[in-house]
Amino acid sequence: MAESLKIVNGTKDEIYTSLIPQIKALVEDEEDLIANLSNMVAALKHAFDFFWVGVYLVKGDNLVLGPFQGPIACTRIRYGRGVCGTAWKEARTLVVPDVDAFPGHIACSSLSRSEIVVPLKKNGVIWGVLDIDSAELNTFDEVDKKHLEHLASLLENLFLSILL
Repeated sequence: MAESLKIVNGTKDEIYTSLIPQIKALVEDEEDLIANLSNMVAALKHAFDFFWVGVYLVKGDNLVLGPFQGPIACTRIRYGRGVCGTAWKEARTLVVPDVDAFPGHIACSSLSRSEIVVPLKKNGVIWGVLDIDSAELNTFDEVDKKHLEHLASLLENLFLSILL
């Protein structure tokens, strides 16, 4: 198990390329889902200093707040509501350059300006979403999408025995 992160100086792509194997090493021998999600969001927050990084877990018709780093957040988000609920409903990653332009955006914090939400799946069934907010407009792009979807697929493979 890794006890610290080595964050490289470089492009966003280089940081993700260095960080994701470290996250994998951090979580692969631990069986507790909450512990693993907690370390994952902490690693992402530390590496990129995003405004907010967290996971919402599917519970019935709601996403319920799970491990996160950042200011307090919305506790429950209904299916199909806001960016997170829409990513869950549409089963796809959403990159939102300006949250104020997203119809039905739920403002957990008025300081959030852009967002990316990546569905977390097991055998095609969404069990949660990874939600990352930035205090700046246009923070997220295809580089984030590619690496965060890769991280989500790693989680599926690592956590198959403990999910659902």
